[in-house]
Formats: sequence, C-alpha cells, structure tokens
Amino acid sequence: MFSYETIIYHSNYLFLERLIQSLKMKKLLLSIICISGMINLSAQKRKLPLDTIVSTQHSVTINGTSINYTAKTGTQPVWDDKGDPIAALHYTYYTKNNVKDRASRPLLISFNGGPGSGSVWMHLAYTGPRVLKIDDEGYPVQPYGVKQNPFSVLDVTDIVYVNPANTGYSRTIPETGKEVDREKFFGINADIKYLAEWLNTFVTRNNRWSSPKYIIGESYGGTRVMGLSLALQNQQWMYLNGVIMVSPADYKVIRTGGPVSDALNLPYYTAAAWHHNALDPELQNKDLEEILPEAEEYTIHSLIPSLAKGGFINDIEKKAAAKKIAYYSGLSEKEILDQNLVVPTQYFWKNLLKNKSGYTIGRLDSRYLGIDRQLSGSKPDYSAELASWLHSFTPAINYYLQEELNFKTDIKYNMFGPVHPWNNEKDNTRDNLRQAMAQNPYLNVMIQSGYYDGATTYFNAKYTMWQIDPSGKMNDRFSFKGYRSGHMMYLRREDLKNANDDIRNFILRTISKGKSARYK
Repeated sequence: MFSYETIIYHSNYLFLERLIQSLKMKKLLLSIICISGMINLSAQKRKLPLDTIVSTQHSVTINGTSINYTAKTGTQPVWDDKGDPIAALHYTYYTKNNVKDRASRPLLISFNGGPGSGSVWMHLAYTGPRVLKIDDEGYPVQPYGVKQNPFSVLDVTDIVYVNPANTGYSRTIPETGKEVDREKFFGINADIKYLAEWLNTFVTRNNRWSSPKYIIGESYGGTRVMGLSLALQNQQWMYLNGVIMVSPADYKVIRTGGPVSDALNLPYYTAAAWHHNALDPELQNKDLEEILPEAEEYTIHSLIPSLAKGGFINDIEKKAAAKKIAYYSGLSEKEILDQNLVVPTQYFWKNLLKNKSGYTIGRLDSRYLGIDRQLSGSKPDYSAELASWLHSFTPAINYYLQEELNFKTDIKYNMFGPVHPWNNEKDNTRDNLRQAMAQNPYLNVMIQSGYYDGATTYFNAKYTMWQIDPSGKMNDRFSFKGYRSGHMMYLRREDLKNANDDIRNFILRTISKGKSARYK
C-alpha cells in the first residue's frame, strides 16, 4: 500500500506532467495560428471594394457665396451580360445641400482622356470645389495640397467625376491576366458602351433621371463624350442638354497626316511663337487675338491648297509658302523648305527657341520651358509641361481623396493606367454627335481650347466643330471659347475663372425652362 504522502506526490506529478503537456500543445497551436495568419496575410492582395460609398460634408465659397455640399466618393460595379461584376469604377460625386427641387438641378458628368487618364485633372484643377495649390500661371508650389476653388460650377450644377477602367482607383476584375476581356473596355466603342451602361446605373441609384444632364470630356474625353451623346440617347434612352469638349482630340484629324491635318497646326505655331516673342515685329506688336484670324485665313485659303499639290507645287509657290509659314511660325524659311513645307510639331517644340534661349517648349502647354541634353535635334527629350503637372497633381489627389474625402485604400491612384493597346477602329464619334443633336433639339455643344496647346490644337478643335454638321442647320447650337493657356487652360487663374464662367453660362443658357423640344 502507498502512504498518503506518496499518493499526494504522484498526484502532483501527474498534474504537473499534464500541465506541461497542455502548455506545449498551446504553444504548438499558437505557432500554427501565427504561421497560418502569416500565410493568409502574404496571400492577401490589394483590392478595391466592389461597391461602396464614403460620404463627407464640406463648404466652399464660390463667387462670394458660401455653399454647403456633400461629397460622396466610392465605387460602382460594371457588370457583364450575365450580371457578374467585371470592373469597379471609382467616382466622386458632389451635390449642393438644401436643394428643394433636385429634379430641376443640372448634373455634370466629367471625364478626362488619355485614353488611360484618371479624372484627376478637371476634378482637382477646374470645375470641382477644391483645386490644387499652384501659382497664378499654373506652376507647382510647395507644400503640395488643395485649396478652395472660388470659381467652381458647383453653384449651378451637381458634378460627378468618373474614372474609367484602370484609371484612378478603378480596376478591372481581375486586374490582370488572360481572364480580363480587354475587348470589353479598351477601345473607342467598347469604352463608350460600358460607360453608358454604368452611367445608367449611377443616374438610377442617385435619382437623377429628371435632372438636365451635361457631359464634359477633356482631350480623348472629347472623343468619348461625342460617342456617349448618342449611346446614352439610343441605348440608355437618356437625353442630354449639353456636351462640353475641353481641348478635344478628334482622331479624324489628329495623327492622320495629309494636307489638312498638317496645315491646321500653323495657327497654333503663331500663338506659341507670339507668347515667346519669336514672331516678326509686325505680328509681335499686335495682340494675340488680332493676329490669329490672319493665320487662320492663310491656313484655310492658301496653305491647304499649297500642301495639297505635294511634290508638284512649283518653286515660286513653294518659296512663297515657306516665307509665309516662317512669318506665322517664327521658324526660318530654310527650316521650312528643308522639310518641304510640313513642319512636325515635335520639331517646332525643339527648335523654336533654339537660337534664342536654347530652351524647348511644352507639347500640351507651350508656355512651359524645358532643358535638353543637347541643342540640336528633331524633338525634345521630355514634355516639360507634363513633368510640371505630375509634380503637383499626384500628391494633391492622393492627399485629397484619402485625407479630406476619407476614402482609405492601399490601391495606387493611376494618373495614367494600363489600357493599351487601345482599339481606335470604327471611330464614328463625330457623326454620333451629329445624330444625337439632330434627334434631340435640346442638345447643345461647347468647345473650349487653349491657344498654346500643341497636342490637340485650338484650330483642330475649330475644324472639328465645322465638320460635325455638314448641313449647317445646327450651327446656332455650337459655340467655341479660346483661352491664353494650354491643354489644361484652367491652370492659369485668369482662365480658371473665365472657363468656369463659360460653363456656368452655357448650362444656364441651355436649360429648357419649359421650352418644347421641337423644330419649328
């Protein structure tokens, strides 16, 4: 028999042994849990919420009047024909508070271009309630950030800024790989189709079917909104009051080459050379808007016919044309003759100031100056204006969305997203706009361009406007506005005010106010 002490000893020993085994098991389980968690964390990917909204309250003073507004930023899906999500588009939607009759308040739908560009540009520098911190001519200043926009059009219209697939925070589902059906997103007609469907959902969710609607597109966004005007009307039964094209890229002209496309650059050359004091004194001593009509007249009536003759132009006419082009461009007659009267824009950006300051000039805004590795050459090393813009826009949009609008994500904001190759085939967008206007007597069009834009020149934009309606019966529904700035004319404070005033007046002028939609 065991003594009482022996029994107690053995009991304690067994208890301790079991306790030790238990602790070992807990330690093992804890290790397994930690390892499992690490595996799960390592397997996680950065993902954008498919369908979400973050709402915040703000105020802004516009033209001396304080306005309270709601900012909603979030995502809304793009669905395929089976109802499965194939993309999540990020947007920011501003509505003025305390509006009694939302149905009569306009909605402005805003796109940028690229293709592949986020909506950051017009959002944070043009029409929105906040603009980035830059100087009065549009150059970056530190510290980066945003400030109130005293000229925003939020006083007369609510605004939504949309990021197409793979731009801004928007992403396809999945983001990459063979499973992404690129044909559904990345082409002129695919882009128009899915965005029209997306806008239908957005308008329905936000109860804006009764509101007068306007779409605005910058650069490639001009092509986009021309196409959307008809797609919304014929596929979604959504009728617009206005289309606004900012520095529009019309691929019927741009990159096509030929006498018309080549000649249309000349008035832009005149404007850029005038800005840099590079013209003949007879022109330089006049105001810009006094000399541009001269360059336009020469382009239409003389230069296009001369270039149309190609290599069969006679020497007398060729030398006379070279002299005139030199007069209106600031380049030498020899440079122009050496290139058979057709001066590429890249050559102009590189060489206009070659023998003056040695600087290059910007492509999208020729007020900007750049420094190349060497003086000689046929094109600049880089785009001086784009380097400057990214300098200020990138930190501003990341700060603004995350800190002021409280949209928290680890997803990178794509200033320029992976959308290429882009299918440019079957571009009927110019005639799409004509058809939409013909079918909808309410639909008006305004074009805004900067005189110093060398990518989508102001005279290209005028030419596009002239070509939309060959019948001439809708001329009174078109308007053109020019500004002493570049592609993003609104970066210059004076033009920020003027261009927003032009949009404001366009909207107020084209609201029907009870007028019937019919021809008389």
